[in-house]
Amino acid sequence: MNYRTLGKTGYKVSEISLGTWQVGGKWGSPFDHELADNILHTAVDQGVNFIDTADVYEGGESEKAVGRLVRNRSERIYVATKCGRQLNPHTSEAYQPAALRQFVEDSLRNMQLDTLDLIQLHCPPTDVYYRPEIFELFSRLKDEGKIQHLGVSVERVEEGLKAIEYPNVSTVQIIFNMFRHRPSELFFREAKARNIGVIVRVPLASGLLTGKFTKDSKFLEGDHRHFNREGEAFDKGETFSGVDYETGLKAVEALEARFPGKAPLAQLALRWVLMFDAVSSVIPGASRPEQIRSNVEASDLPPLTVEEMAAVREVYYQYIAPQVHQRW
Repeated sequence: MNYRTLGKTGYKVSEISLGTWQVGGKWGSPFDHELADNILHTAVDQGVNFIDTADVYEGGESEKAVGRLVRNRSERIYVATKCGRQLNPHTSEAYQPAALRQFVEDSLRNMQLDTLDLIQLHCPPTDVYYRPEIFELFSRLKDEGKIQHLGVSVERVEEGLKAIEYPNVSTVQIIFNMFRHRPSELFFREAKARNIGVIVRVPLASGLLTGKFTKDSKFLEGDHRHFNREGEAFDKGETFSGVDYETGLKAVEALEARFPGKAPLAQLALRWVLMFDAVSSVIPGASRPEQIRSNVEASDLPPLTVEEMAAVREVYYQYIAPQVHQRW
C-alpha cells in the first residue's frame, strides 16, 4: 500500500481506503455486523488506515462497526464520518448549529470515540456553503476536542470551490472517475494551491466500471441503482455517476476494447484515479472481503501510459461528457 498526505490534516492515509456505505452487505439487504467486521479487518490487514462512514449509513450501524474496529486494532486508523443527511426536509434552513452539534455528539456515541479525526458535511444544499455560521460551529467543536478536522462532501465542483474558501475546511470529498472528469480541471488545481485533501468517492461509478454489469442485470429494491437512476431519492449524480445506464454499458465496452489483456477494469479505474496527484485517497466500497483485496491491488499497478490516459479521455468525450460534464 502507498500512502499520501490528506491535505492540511497532515494525516498519512492509504491511497486506496474504504467507504462503508455498503460495508454490512449489498445495498438493500439487512446489515450484517459479522460481515462488516470481516470486511473492515480485511481492509486494515491490507494496509488501509482511512475509513469513511456516515451517520445515515444503515441508521448508524456502519458507524458502530467502524468504532468497534478502531477500538480492537492497535494500528492508527483515521476515521471520517459525515453529518447533515438526517435532516428532514434536507434544506438549507434545516442546517442549524444546534442540530449539527447533536449529530457530531451522536456519532461520537455511536463509535464510542472521544474525538472524530474528520467530520464532513454530507452533501448539504448549495446555499449552506454561503452560511459562515455553519462553518464556524466546527471551529468551536475543534476547540472543544470533539473533532480534529472539518471536511465537506460535495455533489458539484462549484460547491467544492466555495467550501475551500473557509480556512477551517481541510478536505473535500468528491465524485471523480473515468466517467466524471470535470474535477480534474479547475477544482484540483485550487485544492492543491490551498493544501486541501481530496477524497474520491464513487470511483467505480456505482459498479459500472467493474465491467460486470449487463443490460439484464437486476438490483434489489433497496439498492439506489434500482430506485435513484433519475434522482428520485437524492442527487442523480450519486448513481452511476449520473450516466444513463445503457450509455454507461456502451462506454464500458469501449474502455475494455482499449485495454485488452490488462488488469481487471475495476483495478484500472482505481489506478486511473491515482494518476492525479491532487487526489489524497480513493474510497471504493466493498460488500465482500475479496473486493477489498482486489481494490488494494490497484495500488501496485504500473502507471497508465500517456496513450492509455488519452484513450480514457476519448471514451469519456465520445460517450459520457455530453450527459454529465457541465452538470456536476
